[in-house]
Amino acid sequence: MARLVFFVLIFAGQLIGGFSAQKQPPSNNGKLITILSIDGGGIKAIIPATVLDYLDKALKAKDPTADLADYFDVMGGTSTGSITTAMLATPSLDDPTRPAYTPAQIVDFYKLNGPRIFNPSRPGNGPLFDGEGLHGAASEALKETRVGEALTNLVIPAFDIKKQKPFVFSSYKLEKVPYLNALLSDICISTSTAPTQFPPYYFENNGVEFNLVDGGEAAVNPTQIAVSEVLQQNEDPEILVLSLGTGATKIEETFDADQAATWPKQTWAVIDTNFQGRAYTAITEYYLSSIFSGFQSRNTYLRVQV
Repeated sequence: MARLVFFVLIFAGQLIGGFSAQKQPPSNNGKLITILSIDGGGIKAIIPATVLDYLDKALKAKDPTADLADYFDVMGGTSTGSITTAMLATPSLDDPTRPAYTPAQIVDFYKLNGPRIFNPSRPGNGPLFDGEGLHGAASEALKETRVGEALTNLVIPAFDIKKQKPFVFSSYKLEKVPYLNALLSDICISTSTAPTQFPPYYFENNGVEFNLVDGGEAAVNPTQIAVSEVLQQNEDPEILVLSLGTGATKIEETFDADQAATWPKQTWAVIDTNFQGRAYTAITEYYLSSIFSGFQSRNTYLRVQV
């Protein structure tokens, strides 16, 4: 934990030194754009939420009135990472200029709602969880807040099972694609419905039908998507990224090529999701490390994976 705190405090210094807190950051061509990206990972979302609690306290030591949404121009999240970003960006009912939740309160949210969300109440051959706990927790936390009402720009990927392609909810696209201005609760439920764990989520907004499952099917680590949105909307920006993982899983080398060659189709189907998640995360890391250490050396990228 000490090493983690060290990295977070260094990043806090970069934020303070390179970016002045402001409400509703616009698209700043040629200026510094800060991105917070949070991986998916189910109940392990409590890990990046804890990291953000340290960062929040470090930033408040400089300015007690500033919130994380003031320091990040863009927040991207996948699966439960999207719930964290949405809670950080949802305006308070008492003061619409401030977020409804602090990172410490988000940690408590996962502690309280984890057993409710991951309650194996649906036996049989269907998904492991019925999704009612997820729907209730997200709806109660985010209420009627829509993407366009967030305190900063949001980028949240999901996967459309009807069209068989990734789908990205982005604040940057609202003007041209108004039906993307959906309820944050609907979006967060959609990107959190991991196949085999929760049933798919269907909803409509502005007459458009959405048939979505977990954003981890497209991007467990949403950093690359968030960076792409920024590059599409801003001319030659300087970028500062904090990418938070949900903990590295210890990999046991229990299979060899000869053994795998005899696996039936059912075995491959069971382990396919884990392989895909690790592959997506690894290739995203490779891509981002390349662009941030190479020709865009002035850009800063910090990945925290406990």
